Amino acid sequence: MSKELYYLSALELRTLLRKHEVSATEIVASTLERIQSLGPKVHAYITVMAEEALAAARRCDAELAAGQDRGPLHGLPLAVKDLYDTAGTRTTSGSKILADRVPEQDATSVARLRNAGAVIVGKTNLNEFACGVTSTNVHYGDVLNPWDLSRTPGGSSGGSAAAVAAGLCTLATGTDTGGSIRIPAALCGIVGFKPSFGRISCHGIMPLSWEQDHPGPMARTVRDAALMLSVMAGWDAADPVSAREPVPDYAAALADGVDGWRIGLPRGYALQGISSEVRSAFERALDTLVALGAEVVDVQVPGLEDGISAGLVIWNAEATAVHQEWLQARPEDYDPRVGPRLGNGFSVTGIDYARAQRARRQLVRNLELLFEDVDLLATPMCGIGAPPQGASKVEVGGQEFDVLPALTRYSRVFNLTGLPAISVPCGLTGEGLPIGLQLVGPSFGESAVLTAAYAFEQAIGSPWQRPPLP
Repeated sequence: MSKELYYLSALELRTLLRKHEVSATEIVASTLERIQSLGPKVHAYITVMAEEALAAARRCDAELAAGQDRGPLHGLPLAVKDLYDTAGTRTTSGSKILADRVPEQDATSVARLRNAGAVIVGKTNLNEFACGVTSTNVHYGDVLNPWDLSRTPGGSSGGSAAAVAAGLCTLATGTDTGGSIRIPAALCGIVGFKPSFGRISCHGIMPLSWEQDHPGPMARTVRDAALMLSVMAGWDAADPVSAREPVPDYAAALADGVDGWRIGLPRGYALQGISSEVRSAFERALDTLVALGAEVVDVQVPGLEDGISAGLVIWNAEATAVHQEWLQARPEDYDPRVGPRLGNGFSVTGIDYARAQRARRQLVRNLELLFEDVDLLATPMCGIGAPPQGASKVEVGGQEFDVLPALTRYSRVFNLTGLPAISVPCGLTGEGLPIGLQLVGPSFGESAVLTAAYAFEQAIGSPWQRPPLP
């Protein structure tokens, strides 16, 4: 059997398990060995759950031997962003404040993943309290990009993205409030999916912005993300914003293709603030979709640019509301780069918040009307490849930008509107750094987004590329 079980997809591992050509224990042991050898270089994990994972893998093997199959994730190594509660294992949120917190219950989505047979191998590193896009962390070490260890993996779910890309797990969970699943997925060359707001329960996940938090799957292939989403999704009485929408079999329609689809290109928005390399890769991706039978049409979305600032106002107000007591009682326990950002909401007025919500509502309506005419929207995921870890400024097209807006330009607005959006790899820069394509669908249109992403992934002939690691 291959020594690189840790690099196989969930579908490939599932096939091997059902044929009894490999055991869950072998798969998990291979992943844990990979974590031990490579983990210190990438800093993807805060907590590794080796003993618990091996015990769970042995239970999975016993169940399969007895004819009990929990489904497509049975026996597969899963990493959980250290923002999700895990019963009996500390959940730090990447912070000093919660460094010793041990929850008594799993987050709802963690419980669903365990019930589906997934084996949790550890808790992944992140920006403190998910506040940031670079996965720098003064408490637990900075996460590094497996494609170039001098670069950021993106954030805040950078530990999850780096772990999937480096073979330190097969699947991982992330959270996305301004792009924190999709940005690291793009910069690490994997698939990251932010479903519709309310599609996956937020119960048991440390909040950042109640109106914009989206949990979601991170994987090496679109099919793996679809399998994982089917497990995580669904209504939860414990989450007040959980949606009572039926959960389809997301993997079932993947092969339907995009022939005859109309894909909207907000050209003035999508082609600003990007490098020439990203633009070329994005245009090639559009050409691929056209070759698959789709029509790319120019569209205008009134309020799209304003949505970026509106999303920030709401984020600032809600993040401060979440952290108010700690900010006032324990300000010294925050990273000096994080505490002030979490406190920005103290200066947001009720008028500011009301206007931002009004802008959000108008933009949601504009997008609803647009999706009566097109099936999806397409944009680049990030305007650049992964910046150097620790950089505060980046140059794009001869202009200098702060890293945060440079990386979140195409993501934040779809947190504000709650629409499903995916990042799928679409090429490499001249320096060998991954580039991501973003596809966005109508509310609860996850199946359409996944179908288009899968069609594109298959068309480019290389669903997943390994980073240049040993």
